[in-house]
Amino acid sequence: MEASWRQVASGRGRARGRATAAPSSGNGVHLRGAGGGREKGSVGAAGLGPIPGGAATPAAAGSSARRSPAGSEAPQTSLASELMSQKKFEEIKKANQAAAKKLVEEHLNSSSEEEGDEDFEGKRGKIVANTFITYTTQTDGDVRELERTKQYVNEAFQAGAMTCLICIASVKRNQAVWSCSGCFCIFHMPCIQKWAKDSQFLVSSPLTDDDFGKRDYPWPCPKCRFEYKRSDTPSRYYCYCGKVEDPPLDPWLVPHSCGQVCERDFKPPCGHKCLLLCHPGPCPPCPKMVTTTCYCKKAKPIPRRCSAKEWSCHLPCGRKLLCGQHKCENPCHAGSCPPCPRVSRQKCVCGKQVAERSCASPLWHCDQVCGKTLPCGNHTCEQVCHVGACGECPRSGKRFCPCQKSKFSLPCTEDVPTCGDSCDKVLECGIHRCSQRCHRGPCETCRQEVEKHCRCGKHTKRMPCHKPYLCETKCVKLRDCQKHQCRRKCCPGNCPPCDQNCGRTLGCRNHKCPSVCHRGSCYPCPETVDVKCNCGNTKVTVPCGRERTTRPPKCKEQCSRPPTCHHTSQEKHRCHFGSCPPCHQPCRKVLEKCGHLCPAPCHDQALIKQTGRHQPSGPWEQPSEPAFIQTALPCPPCQVPIPMECLGKHEVSPLPCHTVGPYSCRRVCGRTLDCQNHTCMKECHKVTEIDSCTDKNKAGPECLQCEEGCSKSRPPGCPHPCVLPCHPGECPPCVQMLRVKCHCKITSLYVECRKITTADVNEKNLLSCCKNQCPKELPCGHRCKEMCHPGECPFNCNQKVKLRCPCKRIKKELQCNKVRENQISIECDITCKEMKRKASEIKEAEAKAALEEEKRRQQAELEAFENRLKGRRKKNRKRDEVAVELTLWQKYKYYLFPVCAVVVLVFAWYIAHGVD
Repeated sequence: MEASWRQVASGRGRARGRATAAPSSGNGVHLRGAGGGREKGSVGAAGLGPIPGGAATPAAAGSSARRSPAGSEAPQTSLASELMSQKKFEEIKKANQAAAKKLVEEHLNSSSEEEGDEDFEGKRGKIVANTFITYTTQTDGDVRELERTKQYVNEAFQAGAMTCLICIASVKRNQAVWSCSGCFCIFHMPCIQKWAKDSQFLVSSPLTDDDFGKRDYPWPCPKCRFEYKRSDTPSRYYCYCGKVEDPPLDPWLVPHSCGQVCERDFKPPCGHKCLLLCHPGPCPPCPKMVTTTCYCKKAKPIPRRCSAKEWSCHLPCGRKLLCGQHKCENPCHAGSCPPCPRVSRQKCVCGKQVAERSCASPLWHCDQVCGKTLPCGNHTCEQVCHVGACGECPRSGKRFCPCQKSKFSLPCTEDVPTCGDSCDKVLECGIHRCSQRCHRGPCETCRQEVEKHCRCGKHTKRMPCHKPYLCETKCVKLRDCQKHQCRRKCCPGNCPPCDQNCGRTLGCRNHKCPSVCHRGSCYPCPETVDVKCNCGNTKVTVPCGRERTTRPPKCKEQCSRPPTCHHTSQEKHRCHFGSCPPCHQPCRKVLEKCGHLCPAPCHDQALIKQTGRHQPSGPWEQPSEPAFIQTALPCPPCQVPIPMECLGKHEVSPLPCHTVGPYSCRRVCGRTLDCQNHTCMKECHKVTEIDSCTDKNKAGPECLQCEEGCSKSRPPGCPHPCVLPCHPGECPPCVQMLRVKCHCKITSLYVECRKITTADVNEKNLLSCCKNQCPKELPCGHRCKEMCHPGECPFNCNQKVKLRCPCKRIKKELQCNKVRENQISIECDITCKEMKRKASEIKEAEAKAALEEEKRRQQAELEAFENRLKGRRKKNRKRDEVAVELTLWQKYKYYLFPVCAVVVLVFAWYIAHGVD
């Protein structure tokens, strides 16, 4: 039973793996290794894991070759077959490794086709909606202008939504792309580069070698036909805003985005820049708030979005119209006012007629000839209704004859005669001239016979000059499509463009090119296809040709198929292709043994791996897919919890219904032994209870017997263990001797352990006293006079110490404790103070003399400096000498030093001996 349930679990895991590897619609392909091997085996062959179910190892290949019937063959044949098997194995191994490597790369480089679960898409939709809703929270935010940008951002996130129209393939996250600045369509970089190169070549190919490369021929966008210059051909991969080259792949950003602020100028330009992060598609309308007034400038300025800053107050415009008489009655509007709609009677330019006409067009012309007499008086003006004077008579002044060779001065009433000379005007052929005499009217046609070439230049014929010559030869040159011949008679070489339909199959494989026959690649198919879900309620529009590779959209409707198990209704799940997922509802069948309901998930259609199938005999045979079959499994063992008490009655635990019975809880027994100090350490076991014993925690005959020593706690301070084995009650008193130090830490004393542990503080102090004088020193430096004692020594020192006055002249003997307590002090007397005064007077006199000497020296230096600045140094004069009078200190300082030294020594000797 358990084995079958393990097979069910493994079958569900494998089925779930296959469901994620292939699309549910069935229009995709399974990702497998070379030769149809399993994905797991292929990845293992690439070095990512073992190869279960795949090719055998070389040793296995060799062993299989050795098992072949070779009893009647030579050893050379056996060796050759073994080498052949090894060679086949290596080839299959390399193929599997290459396929696995390609599979891993495609999986890593994919545009996250398997990422779009519904929760993530819902969160992403909320984020995008919250991003763009801030553009419409203020006055007149236009949601319709944001739909285009929102659509591009959603397609950038949606798996497989971005399609290159040139190759009809998905644009993946890690591929270099280029975005058109006109329609913002995205193409692969190699595709658009090839498109631009081919377009420029096709445009410039009909030119001669002299013209090639001199002109900058444009190339069009494949979708919107927006033309780019040759210099605009993309050569490098940039992000959408154009700031970063080769933007790195970041899963937290829009694909092909740099993540920086866009900062592109809005279109139409308003002076602001886009504040979104680097994004595909056009920038949204400017969201900045500006204060602006209406079109007619009558309303007060109000804050509005910059993209909708032009607004109407709906009041009458009131501006004067072009007619200069009426005012505009339309509501406040943009641009110039329309023409005046009123009607009035107005005269024409010549003033002959009056008609009702629009006030916006006051000037008009009637259809009558002017008829005014010209200044000559003989003719009238033949111009139709005009403005201004009629001008001079056109027949007045000097006039030429018809051949323009002679000039005559005649009145306007006479016609100009012919001059009689030859006409000599160039005929219509452009080669010959008219041979008639000067005549009025057009010249006749040229009738001379000439040798004429046909238009294509292949034939000649003698015929009248005025007749064209076209031969019957058909042109065999190819037209600009390079497919069809011109076939025009007597073609001069400028063959017209091909007028036939192209008819080639487009990249979508569904339609043919509707354009006229052309060179190069056809433009992408402009059609779109709706890819629908299974029920048809949800659809997604993709470019034509992508419907075969696009996954159907995820439908939010509930699946309406009937259940395939014994339940009356199946679990609610979304619309899907293929079979419904396994039922996960509780089985709820009544079990036969216990009567409980089966709580396991429904197992009417469990997947069981089919065993006993054909095994491959060697590495050259392709391994087959593991087969799973659907079958109904019996209900698993009942797991309803039943409370049961363990053997030692420690706990009551719920056990599964199918395992109810006596059990051990694996705890320690914990019953109290006879020593009353320890418990039974055996694992939970059965205990026979004695009827006379009322204590349920008492150990039984199955419990252990205590064999340990006494482990009771000793009295405080007793380091000796109890001499008895483990026993109940109190331990006997300890009689062992303890070695302790006295209070002064010099003498060792021996005392019974029980005396120490039972004595109080005073008794312990007496037992630890050695009866000798304390050897400790007091803070004053003298030895303590007390007997050996604990704690600090008492401070009662009575020894005599000498005490002096501050000047050290007076000395007395006093008790130590009084001196330490600062109770007695010796002050200086009158003699001490007099000696201090004399010493200070001598110091002040010396300082004053030194100060005066310094002032005189500075004065002498100042006078000498001033004399040098006066310029009195002349050759015939003697230099002035500054006489400086010496002070008493300068004169007798060498005598005063020894005297002062002697006085100081006498004073010090007096102080030292006078105090004693």
